[in-house]
Amino acid sequence: MMKENQKYYDSSKDLLVSKICSFKNQIVQNIGQNKMVGRIQMGITRDEFTLFYQPEYDLNTKKIIGVEALIRWISPGKGIIPPDAFIPLAEKTDLIYELERMVICKALEQKQIWEQEGLGHIVLSINLSSKSIESEDDFRIIEEIISSYKVDYNTVIFEITESVVITNISMAMERLNRLKKHGIRLALDDFGTGYSSLVHLVKLPIDIIKIDRSFIRSIPHSNEETSITKNILTMAHDLNFKVVAEGIETNAQLEYLKQNSCEGGQGFLLCVPLPSEQVAQVIKGKM
Repeated sequence: MMKENQKYYDSSKDLLVSKICSFKNQIVQNIGQNKMVGRIQMGITRDEFTLFYQPEYDLNTKKIIGVEALIRWISPGKGIIPPDAFIPLAEKTDLIYELERMVICKALEQKQIWEQEGLGHIVLSINLSSKSIESEDDFRIIEEIISSYKVDYNTVIFEITESVVITNISMAMERLNRLKKHGIRLALDDFGTGYSSLVHLVKLPIDIIKIDRSFIRSIPHSNEETSITKNILTMAHDLNFKVVAEGIETNAQLEYLKQNSCEGGQGFLLCVPLPSEQVAQVIKGKM
């Protein structure tokens, strides 16, 4: 009996210690997150965030047909902080709204400059979070920003993720159609990683499908991923969507995509994200 009691005591003690450690770790994690939230807010105030632009190529002509605006945080003393270190946290707070508005403003300002320099044909893609689409107040502010910039919106694309589709299809359709009224085209980003059905896909006013890099990465080594990519391309073309592949890093991937009629592509094999001045030089063929 004493041995059984001792076992029970030891087990209870271990469980208590485990819970205490878990609680302490959670406190440490929360403190770290709160510090990061404060740093993000300070970074916004100090204008530490900038945009890089990753070119999108026509895979057949090998010409640049557009650029995607990507946020970068250049922090004094810490250098460039990657988006995956702050975007997920910003999305848990209202900071994502501030960051997104800032990105849209900076991107459209740059678009105005490029149009004045004779680069108006280059399509500009801007990412739009599901939170900004779901919030009517924030969406109205974005519409006001759009109305305040005099650019050719027929050469502007807003990229959304599949999470928008599954959250509220009717709400998504209504707000996306409001963007379309400005002439803006819409791309479904990271396609294949979410749960949107073909029924939803057909209903939405989508023009472009961007295949997630996780599928491209495995080409041609994984039969399963390669088959999925081919099926996505076939389905997209049957539904009259343009297709862009993300994360092209090898010539084998590039050749496979070209053979299967993928129109556009991005990735380090083609060009890394660049500051606005450098990407303009690449577009002009001076780099």
